Amino acid sequence: MSWLRILLLISLLPALSTAFAQQSDPAAIQWLQRIYSATQKLSYTGTFVYQHDNQVETSRITRIVDASGPVEKLEALDGVPREIIRSGDQVVCYLPATHTVRIDKQSGRNTFPLILPDQIKELSGSYTLHKGEIERVAGYDCQMILLKPKDNLRYGQKICADVASGMLLKAHIYSEKRRLVEAFAFTQIQIGGSIDRDKVKPGYAAKGKDWRVEDSGAAEADLAGTGWSVKSQPPGFRKITEMTRTLNGRPGVGHIVFSDGLAAVSVFIEPPAAGASAPQTGLSRRGAINIYTRQIGDHWVTVVGEAPSVSVKFIADAVEYRKP
Repeated sequence: MSWLRILLLISLLPALSTAFAQQSDPAAIQWLQRIYSATQKLSYTGTFVYQHDNQVETSRITRIVDASGPVEKLEALDGVPREIIRSGDQVVCYLPATHTVRIDKQSGRNTFPLILPDQIKELSGSYTLHKGEIERVAGYDCQMILLKPKDNLRYGQKICADVASGMLLKAHIYSEKRRLVEAFAFTQIQIGGSIDRDKVKPGYAAKGKDWRVEDSGAAEADLAGTGWSVKSQPPGFRKITEMTRTLNGRPGVGHIVFSDGLAAVSVFIEPPAAGASAPQTGLSRRGAINIYTRQIGDHWVTVVGEAPSVSVKFIADAVEYRKP
């Protein structure tokens, strides 16, 4: 999972009220559609804070949408320096501490927000959606939308969007035990207007010419043709994309992405590599991200997702290999 996608995962402050009705509010679904449209069509620049596991990170994001297409830049403002430029489906990550440039392709995947437009109407099958109160975030009036899961296979969420533009300003996620696991909120943002294009130019591009380049070589693939498949997935989830890539220096890693329209889970199938140490099997967690690793033959299967451990393990156990 890319640092960009992890950094933009969403979270919660208080637990949702148990007095919610079981039927979703159509107005809440319309708000999700509006949020997706705004964050894809608007230009914006701002600073946001991301919290997880008692850690706080501050970053700046700038997105410019014009006739040449969208360009997005994400910069870490504290901790280890890093910078990510996204243009079209190409993502370039500059890591000055290790003099490394990582190039990835994320075809068909959205980094911000995590809403998939063609699955918005399906969300009411997995969540109960309601409009909440109007709050203030970064100086803007903000409409709260509450998403309460109907099962233990996904997290509950509370998201907030600018009343005027629909721009996503705050997002929270809480565990099946109603515990805050991640939180994201803008502290300052400019929505629309004139934004200097220099703000989306890479700051390390000139220095990066002499750095080590790691290209994922991501390409669409039919993993079933090589014998790999996921025989089932949790209700509400469906396959979004399937590809091969280079991961941690290993080429030919299978990568399958599942989503319920809001949460995404990735399956990585790594072939054996001479001299490589065996990964740790079992379950681990980072904020809202659960990771489960198991061995199938001489391959390693790792499932990573912003979903409860039961969903991640469900998908990992459903991965199987049959010789074609």
